[in-house]
Amino acid sequence: MEKSNIINITERTTSSIYQWTFNLAEAIGIYDKTAHILTSTFLLISAFILLLFVDYLLRIFFNSIVTGLIKKSKTNWDNKLLENKVQVHFSRFILIAISQYLLPYVFMGFPSFTSTLSKLLGILLVISIYGVVNGLLKTGRDILRSSKAFVDKPVDSYLQVLQIFLIFVIGTLIVSLITGQSPWSFLISLGAASAILMLVFKDTILGFVASIQVSANDSVRVGDWIEMPKYGVDGDILQINLNNVRVQNWDKTIVTIPTYTLLSDSLKNYRGMQESGGRRIKRAINIKISTIRYLSIEEIEELKKIALLAPYIEKRENEIKEYNILNKVDPKVLVNGRRMTNIGLFRAYIKAYTAQNPNIHKELTLLVRQLAPNEHGLPLELYMFTKGTQWSFFEDTMSDIFDHLFAAIKSFDLEVFELPASDDIRSLLKNYSESSNINQ
Repeated sequence: MEKSNIINITERTTSSIYQWTFNLAEAIGIYDKTAHILTSTFLLISAFILLLFVDYLLRIFFNSIVTGLIKKSKTNWDNKLLENKVQVHFSRFILIAISQYLLPYVFMGFPSFTSTLSKLLGILLVISIYGVVNGLLKTGRDILRSSKAFVDKPVDSYLQVLQIFLIFVIGTLIVSLITGQSPWSFLISLGAASAILMLVFKDTILGFVASIQVSANDSVRVGDWIEMPKYGVDGDILQINLNNVRVQNWDKTIVTIPTYTLLSDSLKNYRGMQESGGRRIKRAINIKISTIRYLSIEEIEELKKIALLAPYIEKRENEIKEYNILNKVDPKVLVNGRRMTNIGLFRAYIKAYTAQNPNIHKELTLLVRQLAPNEHGLPLELYMFTKGTQWSFFEDTMSDIFDHLFAAIKSFDLEVFELPASDDIRSLLKNYSESSNINQ
């Protein structure tokens, strides 16, 4: 069987531009295959220059004119179009559509190559349409998020369903372009084999769906610090692919987990903490309850010497004095009226000390609170954020604060609760033994 020629030298093209260029090549003494090659080369260079010029015009139009108009407008919804790069996808769609119209005329002398090129450009056109529609869907999601009616609605879930359906439609169209068959015939054949495919590729399908949902929801990214104690995961994500996720723990070990576990199991993602610029301190000092008491006037005057505490004490003194006078409180009984306690002033001192600490984030939550008392005393909890998320910086800042507070607590005549140690028990036994000998 004779091998077919990819160059069409028998059929006469219907393109006037191609025919004119081909006749020009024949006029200067170039015939047959060489004329077709030179004609296609000339037209290809011309089309390439034209596409570059069109791309330049599209960039000016979308990046300068359209973007400028959107930024000047008072509405917010059009800004979402820029954030989701809808204009970029739309400019690509226009460029590919023009290419699909021009390039088949360039290679009209090469029918086999023209068929392949048309399929390739068709696939690129479908993908560009997906980019535009997906960008519009994300824009709609962002607009709905800002609406009060959809604040508590799972808008991301709705978007994921639409994106999965859109990807399925785009995939069907691409397969139809490659095979040259109707999309309906492909769907019918796929439906007949779906049971077997789902059984054989169960993990792959689960991983594929999980990858799409994770990517669409932006719940996990490469480089995120995640924690999943069930799988021994506590570190940074190195790679997310169709079947598994590779995580490097802080001890430099690498753990591999199935991709679908990102959806089927709970995980803790520290990205929000890292992006906020602050890392939470949540630690309590257990105060021995028996050391909590009212303060005398002399003790209050002594505590006024603490620079950070003096303004607070003066303010509280005036408030307490006004309250007690207004309610005619008898000062001889300590529980009458309002008085300052050592635990209250210590709590105020902790807040003032941490508020002036340059390593504590002032724009995030900063409070010192009492938790419910228990068998270990009264927990006085520090709840605040460091001005940085690095592990070493966080630990150093927290240690410095608690070093100071453990030393400063003695100035308020308070004690930190401790369970009896072996030395304490031996000391008690020794004192008991000595007192018994004396009595005897």
